[in-house]
Amino acid sequence: MAKTKTSKSESTSSKVASAAAKVLKSKTASKEEKSVAASALTQKGSNETTSAKVAATAAKVLRSKTASKEAKSAAASALTQKTRKAAAA
Repeated sequence: MAKTKTSKSESTSSKVASAAAKVLKSKTASKEEKSVAASALTQKGSNETTSAKVAATAAKVLRSKTASKEAKSAAASALTQKTRKAAAA
């Protein structure tokens, strides 16, 4: 069984949380951008980690040429907080 490793020092900063809130309020943000922003906001002040599905969406947002600076900031934060599989001991 694979173990998961999370970093206790990783959480969404106030600056990124503000950017994520702007994305959620945006009328032009895509469904993917809003999903990633919601994940980043959920992780503000908590030990929650990013799921594999949201991490894949975050990577897509980062590669997007049309995503806003705020959406990319939220995506980067979400990817930083993805659960990593630890090596089997």
